[in-house]
Amino acid sequence: MIDYESLRQFATPSQVIKLDVLKKCGTQKKAANYLDMNIRSFERGLDSLTRQAAKRGYDPDNNLLYPVGKGQELKGQSVLYDADGNIKQQWVKSQSDKTAEKEERINEIFSALKEELTPLKPVKSPKVKNDDLVNTYIITDYHLGMLAWDEETGDNWDTEIAESLLYNWFSEAIKRSPDSDTGILAQLGDFLHWDGLDAVTPQHKNLLDADTRFQKIVRVAIRVFRRVIDDLLQKHNKVHVIMAEGNHDPASSIWLRELFHALYDKEPRVYIELSPDPYYCYEHGDTSLFFHHGHKRKPANLDDVFVAKFREIFGRTKYSYGHTGHLHHKEVKESNLMVIEQHRTLSSNDAYASRGGWITGRDASCITYHKAFGEVSRITINPKMAA
Repeated sequence: MIDYESLRQFATPSQVIKLDVLKKCGTQKKAANYLDMNIRSFERGLDSLTRQAAKRGYDPDNNLLYPVGKGQELKGQSVLYDADGNIKQQWVKSQSDKTAEKEERINEIFSALKEELTPLKPVKSPKVKNDDLVNTYIITDYHLGMLAWDEETGDNWDTEIAESLLYNWFSEAIKRSPDSDTGILAQLGDFLHWDGLDAVTPQHKNLLDADTRFQKIVRVAIRVFRRVIDDLLQKHNKVHVIMAEGNHDPASSIWLRELFHALYDKEPRVYIELSPDPYYCYEHGDTSLFFHHGHKRKPANLDDVFVAKFREIFGRTKYSYGHTGHLHHKEVKESNLMVIEQHRTLSSNDAYASRGGWITGRDASCITYHKAFGEVSRITINPKMAA
């Protein structure tokens, strides 16, 4: 039987509460009922605690009784048994907890940015009354922090170039697009080139060309989106923000959503989409708009996923459009269900794409939809137009 009382030293504050309630109630089922929790969720929390303890070297079922110090994790143990199978001597080896180190460094980053979390004051609405239209500003695969050399890839790209181009692109798109009550900022993922302190792809750990440090691109991302959203608020009465999950930045998409939700908590004209599911939807009269990065489903079979996930909205609307990115080149597919469009990126090709021969054009579009007629216009702006 697990001695949960001994595990308190490894517990988080929420796990301590569970332990206290468990001690009071006697059984996990009663404790879960007391906390109004699903029993499996309660059990998973305790299982996580035992794993945390084992990582630190406390696992009585496996003769681990001497936990290593804070900031360390168990590297291995050696046990000397006597003839009767009793432990005679035991050596416990530890090493620095790399995960804890990374978490601490990330926490330092956000501590340095804590002044950015002050909720912004509401600003005066523009005099826009055209609620028939919605402007959708679609940006995908921006790869902020990527380094490209024009002699190798055809164009230069770094954080300074990326920040300036995005400001200029939105300035042009906002100026050229028609007046509409609502503007949708549809950032379709891979806005950051990498997703942590090491410049590698999250899943396969492939080395990436990076021009700066992660802390800097975090600051630039916050700065650029604050300015963009503020500019959109000067154009539209309401701004709907989607920060989609990508394959290069799955974790960063989370903090982008949560951070901007906190920043605009006091601004009723801004809605930040917080869904953790990587498929997103917006309903506008008889028009439905769907968004997904493209790393989970390709355009050929994406329409049925959108319909399955947003069945009621799809059923209420006459015109449906899906938007995706990921592969950097333009592709439009019309099925019996909707039009699926895969978008280009504004960013330069990187060395990997250039050497592999995957060369694409560069642009991004602001598409205008009417609540009764679907798509009615679009403005496509390439980097030279936004220079």
